[in-house]
Amino acid sequence: ADPMQDLPTRRATYADLLAAPPNLVAEILEGCLVTHPRPAPRHSNAASVLCGILNPTFQLGRGGPGGWWILQEPELHLDDDVAIPELGGWRRERMPRLPDTAWFELAPDWACEVLSPSTRRYDKGEKRDLYARHGVAHLWHVDPPERLLEVFELTGGKWLLWRTFRDDEEMAAPPFTAVPFRLGLLWAD
Repeated sequence: ADPMQDLPTRRATYADLLAAPPNLVAEILEGCLVTHPRPAPRHSNAASVLCGILNPTFQLGRGGPGGWWILQEPELHLDDDVAIPELGGWRRERMPRLPDTAWFELAPDWACEVLSPSTRRYDKGEKRDLYARHGVAHLWHVDPPERLLEVFELTGGKWLLWRTFRDDEEMAAPPFTAVPFRLGLLWAD
């Protein structure tokens, strides 16, 4: 079923988001409340492993440059929209400390969406457009069933596909080029 189909015409509010059933992920995209199931195990594994690869090197500075906050499922409040990417990353020079709120009003420098049947359409549509409007410089789309990762860079307000990595290729992609890793680590095989 298409989560954007038959949506109400009134703009969703944060109260609508909070009223969503606890077993669903709820977001507000282009004024509409969008819900979908919690991630499936392969989806969740890909996001967890990727965070585990990036965090030591780019957040903690172990064997790499550090200088980032990399978080799982950060709640982004971008104007009237509320988006929850699987992973979000902020350069510490832009966000020296984490906010005291339960959400972020500063758009990340990097977002990562793990595509699933229930989210693919708006991850590649409304959410990608939202990230571009708010100047997110880098976007990764991870697709576990297809065993690929697409890397996008925001150039002149438009997304450009930088490269697609497949299967078990060694990869290093913007903004995390300092330490390569095998893409196959993300697939639960």
